[in-house]
Amino acid sequence: MDGRYLAAGAVMADRRLIPATRRPSRPAPPIRRIANKRWATTPDSVQAWGWYVDGEKQKCDVLDLATERAKEGEGFVWLGLKDPTDEDMSRFARQFDLHPLAIEDAVEGHTRSKLEQFGDTLFCVISTVAYVDHEAVTETSEIVSTGQIMVFLGENFVMTVRRGENTPLYLLRQQLEREPEDLALGPAYVLYKVLDRIVDDYMQVVSDFETDIDEVEEDIFAQSGTTGVDRVYNLKRELIEFKRSVVPLAAPLSALSTRTYPVVPPETRAYFREVADHHTDARESILSFDEVLSTILQAGLARVGVADNQDMRRLSAVVAVLAVPTTLGAVYGMNFDNMPELHTRYGYFVVLAVMVLGMAACIAYFRDKGWL
Repeated sequence: MDGRYLAAGAVMADRRLIPATRRPSRPAPPIRRIANKRWATTPDSVQAWGWYVDGEKQKCDVLDLATERAKEGEGFVWLGLKDPTDEDMSRFARQFDLHPLAIEDAVEGHTRSKLEQFGDTLFCVISTVAYVDHEAVTETSEIVSTGQIMVFLGENFVMTVRRGENTPLYLLRQQLEREPEDLALGPAYVLYKVLDRIVDDYMQVVSDFETDIDEVEEDIFAQSGTTGVDRVYNLKRELIEFKRSVVPLAAPLSALSTRTYPVVPPETRAYFREVADHHTDARESILSFDEVLSTILQAGLARVGVADNQDMRRLSAVVAVLAVPTTLGAVYGMNFDNMPELHTRYGYFVVLAVMVLGMAACIAYFRDKGWL
């Protein structure tokens, strides 16, 4: 954890968080365990937090105190977590009055991007994607890695929960702290910037993915065999994972840019429309990649089929050429007494000449037809 991004004396998740008097809230949500694979957790899950009033970061040593002041109308709190434990999420659920179902998704992870409203709190799940560097595309290359960022948005707080290593937010926090006039727009603006950063990552992965597709396309039309086809299969499989992460975000962005939410001021909808436009570009690029890869795959399979047919033609031509001496040898190898040709003086040489001429004629014919 880098201390540059923590408030002065910012506290860790399991240290120095002192209880504060606050209005009653719902009991801690139960954490239900399901059969899905669980995310890894870290003991010190609080990456950074800050209390912001009119866009300016305030000096405060205690998260509970900052939260209470924000609830009284003095700015808002931005808390950033990474791979939190069940206990961390239960504690912050009490502190920010979060819904149990949203907490369950934050603990267990959710496979698709979505936006849900629980009272006056918005809960947004956003899939993150990163490009995995590799020297060349092979049959087993990992091209994209996925993760999640979950955002709890309230009137006086925003809490980001990051799963995986993709799209770190400390640089975004630094940037916004240098622009207090924008940060003064409130928690909804933080949600916009998080979405904007993630969609920018989508576009970068789209650009890198296009380079891989161009490379495989060149290779598959420059060589025969099945190696290129296997690489296309791998690209298509990775593209499906990419598409599953990107496409579902369209619905949350549409809702944020068109619908009314208590914690999203009307003036911020234009920002979400801008992100939705960029997301549409990324989504359309992915869909076009899917069509291109399907076409390349069909062309590659056709080339493999043509190569197999050519091999069969060569084998057939060779068999036909060898059939000439085989047939003549079989005829004159029969043990009949009444075979006049066996007793001629030059019969052996004549048969050899017929064999050679017949084989030469077959070779010339098949070469003319392109079989040899």
